[in-house]
Amino acid sequence: MARVSLPDGKRRAFYGKTRQEVALKLLQAQKAISDSLPLAGERQSTGDFLEAWLRDSAAPRVRPKTLVRYQELVRLHIVSEIGRVPLARLSPQHVEKMLSGVAAKGASPRTVEHCRAVLRNALHHAMRHSLVGRNVAALADVPPVPAREVAPLTPDAAKRILEAVKGDRLEALFTVSLACGLRQSETLGLRWSDVNMDVGTLSIQRILQRVNGTFTFFPPKTARSRRTIAMPGPVAAALRQHMKRQLEERMVMGAAWEGDTWGSLVFATELGQPLTSFHVSRRFGKLLQLAGLPTMRYHDLRHGAASLMAAQGVPARVAMEILGHAQISTTMNIYTHIAPELQRDAVARVSSALWPEDQSALVSKLVSNGPGGTGFPSATTP
Repeated sequence: MARVSLPDGKRRAFYGKTRQEVALKLLQAQKAISDSLPLAGERQSTGDFLEAWLRDSAAPRVRPKTLVRYQELVRLHIVSEIGRVPLARLSPQHVEKMLSGVAAKGASPRTVEHCRAVLRNALHHAMRHSLVGRNVAALADVPPVPAREVAPLTPDAAKRILEAVKGDRLEALFTVSLACGLRQSETLGLRWSDVNMDVGTLSIQRILQRVNGTFTFFPPKTARSRRTIAMPGPVAAALRQHMKRQLEERMVMGAAWEGDTWGSLVFATELGQPLTSFHVSRRFGKLLQLAGLPTMRYHDLRHGAASLMAAQGVPARVAMEILGHAQISTTMNIYTHIAPELQRDAVARVSSALWPEDQSALVSKLVSNGPGGTGFPSATTP
């Protein structure tokens, strides 16, 4: 047992099974007192700590939509499994059991991974404030998470998508997303002031998100996400046609038009209001269904843009800048999943360099034995 005097004159006792455990607790308490921080309590539960962490630490630092996600993970998964465990007694075994429990309830591997990440961030905060001596979430073994497969989109499939959206009110939106690889929040946050028709560029300056029913503009996701990219000629033409349609809608709506309130968004409702991601995704799915095309996520348009860049031999570093990836590894993860026919072409090129005399026979064999497919991402792609 060891005791320490608190600033208010009271004394606090610490117990442990070994002298080393008591000494560690005493050292942590002394450091917390010197830093004017609260002492870890044997009775403070992990649930109470996480509630305070979300309110006092996470809320001021993260974006509202991210905070909502943190709160969901804590409330629905983490607290239900380990919320009653005293924070000071939380162990790697508790965390491993929690993660297994979350997986057993049918949560996706990504959700399990996010639960550990949120808990790890929270316990890192607890360590810095001397509430715990170690980050048990970082020490815990994590259930294996399957690698995320990125299904490629072939040029032929991309053309069929463009045909499917042709003539729709949001044709330009889907065209921009597929040709330029913008995130949905980036596309919905575009203003006409970000579009330079003369030079042929798009400038990503903000994103638009809807949190708790309220539309809010935020800075781009990362520093690399703030970028200016070149538009292909057909994309610029689609935007000009879209601008003409929007001006006609504005004239019809008259005083009811609200576009100026939102800074003249490129893609908006007939009243000039922001579009919801739900509306855009539902519309995209409906257009694919009407055209008899396979189901796709809206985000697959962004992956499709990366696949097309890989197919056309665009260097990964250039694609990284266009897509606004924070790390080249993200770009390479897509580049390594190019379509089977592109792989066959690459093999044929290598073969041509090494065995020119056998080129025709090899290509014939590859084509006859190669896998088939539509060139569309699988509906089960995560």
